[in-house]
Amino acid sequence: MATVSGKSYFKFVNVLKYLKLNYDSVLPEEITCSDRRLILTTLPESLQIPTNLVLLDDEFNHHPTIVKAKIVKKLQSGLNKSSLVIGIDPGSRIGLSIFYYEKEIESSFYTSVDDLVLHIVKILVGISAQRKVVKIGNGTMRIARHIVNSLNLQFCSHFELEFVDERKTSLKIRNYNKRGERDKIYARYITQREGYRHLILPLSRMG
Repeated sequence: MATVSGKSYFKFVNVLKYLKLNYDSVLPEEITCSDRRLILTTLPESLQIPTNLVLLDDEFNHHPTIVKAKIVKKLQSGLNKSSLVIGIDPGSRIGLSIFYYEKEIESSFYTSVDDLVLHIVKILVGISAQRKVVKIGNGTMRIARHIVNSLNLQFCSHFELEFVDERKTSLKIRNYNKRGERDKIYARYITQREGYRHLILPLSRMG
């Protein structure tokens, strides 16, 4: 972080702590053109920083997952493919894993389909990617189809959908019983597997 603004500094600190990301604090004038760190600062202070590897404080007004995506994009752009992959393990607890530029930016679980869908829509809208893929485990198809139908109603753009066979993922972690953690691990495995692919078009384009 390179700012003398107390408000912006605490905004940076709060989000970085939530994301469990390490940081250093320096003054804007201490940054050189050879510095390869990602610099967090304000717009006025960015004018005196001789590097393009900068993220401004107003970007930190978004959801922490979207902020982490912006950080990853700054650091990974040009190195990996611009893809957003969302893995979902449907069930009584719904596991969620989100990968961006091949980096996991969120691992969580939900007990409400409505809350899950609202969050995923926020992610799909807030993160730019050449390819957006939603992968859903096929273990509980009733919930899986409910999620897909809700996404199609609330997200007004297209995305790719894959139903992934959960059976092989289940064998690897069947003895992992900690509440919520197993669901997140299932979702992470789902992001790494190929499934039956569909292109979901927004209802407005389907007539």
